[in-house]
Amino acid sequence: MIPRYSRPDMADIWSPQSKFQIWFEIEAHACDAQADLGVIPKSAAQAVWERGAFDIDRIDEIERETKHDVIAFLTNLAEYVGPEARFVHQGMTSSDVLDTTLSVQLARASDLLLEGIDRLLAALRKRAFEFKRTPTIGRSHGIHAEPTTFGLKLAGYYAEFERNKTRLAQAKADIATCAISGAVGTFAHIDPAVEAHVADKMGLSVEPVSTQVIPRDRHAQFFSVLGVVASSIERLATEIRHLQRTEVREAEEYFSAGQKGSSAMPHKRNPVLTENLTGLARIVRSAVIPAQENVALWHERDISHSSVERMIGPDATVTLDFALHRMAMVMENLLVYPEKMQANLDALGGLVHSQQVLLALTQKGVSREDAYRLVQRNAMMVWSEGGSYLDKLKADSEIGDALNDAELDALFDLAQHFQHVDTIFTRVFGTSEGDEYVA
Repeated sequence: MIPRYSRPDMADIWSPQSKFQIWFEIEAHACDAQADLGVIPKSAAQAVWERGAFDIDRIDEIERETKHDVIAFLTNLAEYVGPEARFVHQGMTSSDVLDTTLSVQLARASDLLLEGIDRLLAALRKRAFEFKRTPTIGRSHGIHAEPTTFGLKLAGYYAEFERNKTRLAQAKADIATCAISGAVGTFAHIDPAVEAHVADKMGLSVEPVSTQVIPRDRHAQFFSVLGVVASSIERLATEIRHLQRTEVREAEEYFSAGQKGSSAMPHKRNPVLTENLTGLARIVRSAVIPAQENVALWHERDISHSSVERMIGPDATVTLDFALHRMAMVMENLLVYPEKMQANLDALGGLVHSQQVLLALTQKGVSREDAYRLVQRNAMMVWSEGGSYLDKLKADSEIGDALNDAELDALFDLAQHFQHVDTIFTRVFGTSEGDEYVA
């Protein structure tokens, strides 16, 4: 986690100040519940809230001696609260504080990540409708396939990030659990009502069975979802990087006034943002395997997961948060070149209509094998010689036996490919109406 790839709101969730504040609130709410149960005096719970405070430098100083962060915190808290501090942490264990805090942090991080997805969805929706009927070439294996529209391309990414939003919302619900169950999770020295109270106050649900720690399958799922979201960002970034290539140049990142593309070549306009996003996606995904390996802890608990989570928690959420907003910014400002899209669509002399000719021949009674042979024979001539595919088809007497010139002309109409655009948009967006670009 470095400032270059951090947004302040997300980074703040993982700051020492925020972490210790959550620790304090968990302990204080637990005291309230204990007081309501008559386990500790109500005056003690009140004293924790009124005089409770902490000093990060002092906590660090104590931890250097105790080698235990929660004990260091509790010791420092007692220095502020006074004698009533003996009632703090009654029946609790360190994992009650640490795991519940991590749940709070990941839930809050999820809220910011969902905001980032919403921003990206808004950008994708706007640009999809803007270019709903802008013709472009669809590619398979990197090779021209058949016509599509740029709006349809973006609609596909919108649908993907809608799925990611659903995944992340579910992952948040699964990770947002509270465990205040004491050593090995048996509630031997603390009433389950304390856990329920703390969960309610911290915006969490109760962990049904904790073994002193919250089960790490929850965390494995959470970080796996982050990895999927990062992969979706990379897929969109890779598409833009391809479209910005000099030989393609159908779309490109916005190039601001005063921006420089190269220290050596002043003419360069490089896809630096989407290249950066490709790299950031790798960082987020790097958290997935360690999170999954954290699931298998020894017996009721060990701390092999702890060092991992102290790193991947901040790094993965901060990086993905930054990436989502950067991707949204790229889409909001993306430069799109419909004329270049049309030029690329026409580059192969009409070969992109080969399937229409193939199907039309079969409709005229030609076997599929013969139809394929005739269509491919003429297509290969265009590959090697260039020229118009339509002209070559019209000059082929075998094809002329089945299709006349007018029928062939009709097969090269783009309308065939775009007849169901509204249907797809309605499936994705719930409507086919929106601001459309008119070429």
